[in-house]
Amino acid sequence: QVQLVESGGGVVQAGDSLRLSCAASGRGFSDNAMAWFRQAPGKEREFVAAINWRGLRASYAESVRGRFTISRDNAKNMVFLQMNNLKPEDTAVYSCAFHYGADWAGVRFIRAWGQGTQVTVSA
Repeated sequence: QVQLVESGGGVVQAGDSLRLSCAASGRGFSDNAMAWFRQAPGKEREFVAAINWRGLRASYAESVRGRFTISRDNAKNMVFLQMNNLKPEDTAVYSCAFHYGADWAGVRFIRAWGQGTQVTVSA
């Protein structure tokens, strides 16, 4: 069982940057893909980005492509989300997710979620 703890959220202005971190404990982190999701008030949770087990392949939602970068450090059991040029519509609770399988294959393979970290972007 993998446990996930996010950090790095905060309140920023439009155009600013934030870097989210997700610390994983338990077995299997380095062998499996990881992902970030977000949920804004009154909206469904949505996919943001995913990265394969070696960190060599990443997938992004169209809304964040070119602004966000997902990365991982398997030696430290960490996954990161660098968010640049933030917009008010990026305001949400961001959660990292443990995916069963080396390459990202979709939300149905998520096996663990973090509690989330709040990101608020003011205009």
